[in-house]
Amino acid sequence: MTLDQINQKIRGLARELGVDVEIRQSNHEGELVTWIQQAPAQFGAIVINPAAYTHSSVAMRDAITAVGIPTIEIHLSNIHKREPFRHHSYVAEAAVGQITGFGADSYLLGLRAAVSRL
Repeated sequence: MTLDQINQKIRGLARELGVDVEIRQSNHEGELVTWIQQAPAQFGAIVINPAAYTHSSVAMRDAITAVGIPTIEIHLSNIHKREPFRHHSYVAEAAVGQITGFGADSYLLGLRAAVSRL
């Protein structure tokens, strides 16, 4: 499934749930941190796939903690079944919860979890 297809599914579920979503993607940690810091002015929750930053970004962890809005961490693959260095998540320490290993459905489950926290 392509990223565009996943995004279409997210938008469709958001319509069904009666919420607005904004989908963003970046490979730059600083940009992600800035978006997290700006989120409370626009959004009631964050659903985030921090990808490789999961295991390395104290900055993202700190930003999520600082903003104080519910954050759901999601991953396409089960990070706990992968290499040992991938088992630790800095983001999980600040998130409401983590959804991992359900492929593209992880995003949809994450959206449902976020809406339940609004």
